[in-house]
Amino acid sequence: MATITEWLASLGLPEYAQRFAENGIDVSVLRYLTDQDLEKIGVLLGHRRKMLAAIAELSGTAPVMPQRTSPPEEKGRDDAERRQLTVMFTDLVGSTALSTKLDPEDLRSVIGAYHKCVAETVARFDGFVAKYMGDGVLIYFGYPHAHEDDAERAVRAGLALIEAVSKLRYQEPLQVRISVATGLVVVGDIVGSGEAQERGVVGETPNLAARLQGIAAPNTVVIAEGTRRLLGNLFELEDLGPKDIKGIAGPARAWAALRASTIESRFEALHATDLNRPRRARRRMRTAASALGESKDRRRPCGSALRGGRHRQIAAHGRTAGTPRRRAAHTLTLLLFAAAHGQRALSDHRPDGTCHWTDAR
Repeated sequence: MATITEWLASLGLPEYAQRFAENGIDVSVLRYLTDQDLEKIGVLLGHRRKMLAAIAELSGTAPVMPQRTSPPEEKGRDDAERRQLTVMFTDLVGSTALSTKLDPEDLRSVIGAYHKCVAETVARFDGFVAKYMGDGVLIYFGYPHAHEDDAERAVRAGLALIEAVSKLRYQEPLQVRISVATGLVVVGDIVGSGEAQERGVVGETPNLAARLQGIAAPNTVVIAEGTRRLLGNLFELEDLGPKDIKGIAGPARAWAALRASTIESRFEALHATDLNRPRRARRRMRTAASALGESKDRRRPCGSALRGGRHRQIAAHGRTAGTPRRRAAHTLTLLLFAAAHGQRALSDHRPDGTCHWTDAR
C-alpha cells in the first residue's frame, strides 16, 4: 500500500501530510481514525468526510460517521408537596346574564377588569392565582409561600375583593361569591401543557371550597369549619349551620364572614379560650382599683363608687353565684374597699335588691 503521503495526495489533500506525520499517523492506523481524531489535528469538516469515506473503502466497511448525541433528558423533578393550604374560589355573579346583554367585546372588557381586580387584590395578601376559569378564579393561600395566618389572609382578601369588585361599575354594580376552605393537600403538580399549564392541588379541601361556593349568597365570603377554627374571633361570623354538600361525607358546617371584628387585642381574638379568664379578672381588678381611687378623691361612699364603676359585673359573681374563684375575687374586692376607708364592714348591694354585709376583720 502507498505511504500516508501518497494516500493523501490521491485524495487531493497533500497539505495534511505534515500534520499526519507530526501526530504519528501512518497507513496502519488509518482504519482506527475517527471524525474526532481528524478534527483534533485540524482537518476541515469536508476533508474529514472525504478521508473517512476513503478509509471505509480501504477496510471494506461503511464510513464511521460521527454520532450526534443529544443530551440525556433531565428527569422531571417532583415538585409536588404535602402541606396545609387555604383554597379560595371566587365567582362573578350573573355572568351568564351579562353575556346575553353585552356585546362579546364588551363582555371581554368586563371579565378582563374583573380578573385584574382579583389578581391585584389577592396579591396584597400574598395569595397565588392558580387558574382563571371564565368568570371564576382559583386562588391558593399558603402556596408557593406559606404564612402562619394564611386563613386570615384569605378571608381578609375575600372581604376586600367584594368591596373592590363592587366598584367595577359597568351598567350595574358587579357582585361576587367567595368560598374558602383550609386543609391538608398535595400541591405543586404541573397539570396540562402550554398556556393551559397550572399547579394542581389534590385533596378534599379544593372540592369543599368549590361546593361551598354554591351556597354562598352574592357578596358573601363563606368559610368551612377548618378555616373557622384558625380565625378565632378575628371576624364577625354568621353561623350557617350544617350543610349537606355533594361529594362531602356528612353535613359540613359553614359560616359567613361578615366583617373584621373590633377586638383590639389580636392575641385574645386568636385565643378566645379559658386561658383569657385570668387576664379578664385582672382587668376587673384594675377597674375596681380605679373606682376606689375615685371614691377616695371625691369623698363619696364606697358602695356608691363601686356602683359607678363595675358594680354590676362584680356583684353578679357574689357569694351566691359563680365559680369559687370568682366568689373569692368578689369578696377580696369588697375587703379592699373596706380597708381603704378604714371600715370594719362594707355593704354589698346585689342586683336582686338584697344587701349583704362583709366583715373586713
